[in-house]
Order: sequence, then structure tokens, then C-alpha cells
Amino acid sequence: MQSAIFFFMKSPVFTGAATALITPLDENGIDYNALARLIDWQIESGINALVVCGTTGESSTLTDAEHKKAIEFAVKQVNGRVPVIAGTGSNDAAYALELTDFSCKAGVDGVLVVTPYYNKATQNGLFRLFTAIADKSSSPVILYNVPSRTGVNMAPETVAKLSLHPNINGIKEAGGSISAVAETAQLCGDNINIYSGNDDQTVPIMSLGGKGCISVLSNLLPKETAEMCEKMLKGDTAGARRMQLDYLPLIKALFCEVNPIPVKAAMAAMGFCSNCLRLPLTPMEEAHAQQLFEEMRKCGIEI
Repeated sequence: MQSAIFFFMKSPVFTGAATALITPLDENGIDYNALARLIDWQIESGINALVVCGTTGESSTLTDAEHKKAIEFAVKQVNGRVPVIAGTGSNDAAYALELTDFSCKAGVDGVLVVTPYYNKATQNGLFRLFTAIADKSSSPVILYNVPSRTGVNMAPETVAKLSLHPNINGIKEAGGSISAVAETAQLCGDNINIYSGNDDQTVPIMSLGGKGCISVLSNLLPKETAEMCEKMLKGDTAGARRMQLDYLPLIKALFCEVNPIPVKAAMAAMGFCSNCLRLPLTPMEEAHAQQLFEEMRKCGIEI
């Protein structure tokens, strides 16, 4: 058996629940009034951190100018109340470095960097890419593993090598394999902070030492998602497990179509934004929308 590596305990960028925030859009671009209202509501509801311009924030269809302005806006609107983490990943290393540098200068508390997609990479390529970004970033780097979207999986051994870099602080793990998360935790020890990237695995991943989650669900339920994480952090496993299981039908409905189609429909129904998406994303099919709205009502969400 390979022994765990111990380097030093890295203070997490956040503990608890971070919302992978939607980006409100309209026919003119980003609706900044809606974004400001959403940010304030999230913080007032007790969310622990915010992630802007990630997958759920439709970063892939934002222009470069929109992406950068949204990050600047979020930092100013949050005004230090909770940590702000910017999505800065790309399959173009030069652009990922540019976005990371811009975000650091804008004042973010961390950057979330997804594995390269489409052109993918070998494990050596992943190691070299993330090392290059961490070397240049003045903010802590959170790796993002989501092979269902990118087509490439970051192996636990690669994460362990990267965890020795002092500026690689965490990983958002959305690979779906609890066994792989366990192996990552065993290999990395205190060298990296693990966050659940799948809402249906928050409690299982936190039971392996995860520090929290980066959540789609918390767009709708920031208070409850933060409470579930807090229960786990305080040792109330039974209470957290009960919440995890209670919200599973809603989580399933939130992913019955490609994210962020359902969560954008949900937030529009709650009055936070218009249900505006950019191609290739399209509005939710009516039958799926009604299923989602039914689950929202069961959870006490007014629409």
C-alpha cells in the first residue's frame, strides 16, 4: 500500500457551501441588476462562498469582455463578505493564464481551473498545465475534475503530485467515483482541500474529509445547503445525511437536462432572472420543467 504524503496543512479558501452561481442574462447581455440582487440574497441566506463564471455561470458562451467584467462586478458587489472564486479554466493554456492573472488582479480569493476539454491532455500534460498556472497565480488554485464534460479524468496520483505545490489549495471533485475521492484523500493527506462537485455526493465526500461543496443546488437553497455542510463539519452526520437524502429528488430534477438549463429555469421561476440561455443551450422542455417545479414546491420553494 502506498503511504500518504504529508507536507503541511493548507488553509482552505472556504469551508462549507459555495454556490456555483448562475449568470443572469437578457437580450442585451449580462443583467447586472439581477446579478447584484442574487449575490446579496445568497450572502444574506448564509452561503459560505461564491463561484462566478464557472460551468453553471455559462462561461463557455460569455465573451472575454463579459467574463472579465462579471468577475470584477462580483468582487465589488461581494465587497469581502464571503470569498469569491473565479472560474478561469480553458483548453487554451495561454488564455487560462490570462484569465487567472486578470482575476487575481481583480481581487478574487481563489481561482477554479477546470481540466482542458476537447483537446484533453495526458496526466503529464495536466500536471504541467496546473503547475504553470499555480506558479503564476497570486491567488490559491482549486483544481476542477469533471470528466463527464471534459473527456479527461485527473488521476488521484496526479492530484497527489500537484498537491505538493504550495499554491494548489483544493480540488472540486465531480468525477463521480467515491473510490477515487477516497484514494485522493489517502494520497494527499492535508496537502489539498477536497470539495464535492456533485450535489448528490456532498455528504459522502465530506465523510472522507471533504471541506464542503461547490453546488448547483445552493442557487435555490443557499441556507439549506450551507446548513447541511455545517452539520457535517460539526459531526452531525445523521442530520446531514437526512438533508442529503431529502433533497435527492430535487437534485435529480436539477440535472435531468444539461446543467445549467434546469437551474436557470428554476431561478427564473423564483424571480431572480429571465430564462435566457445562449445556444447551444436551449430552454428546458416543458415536461421536465414541470417535474422540476413540482420538486421545488415539495422543498418549500415558492414559485
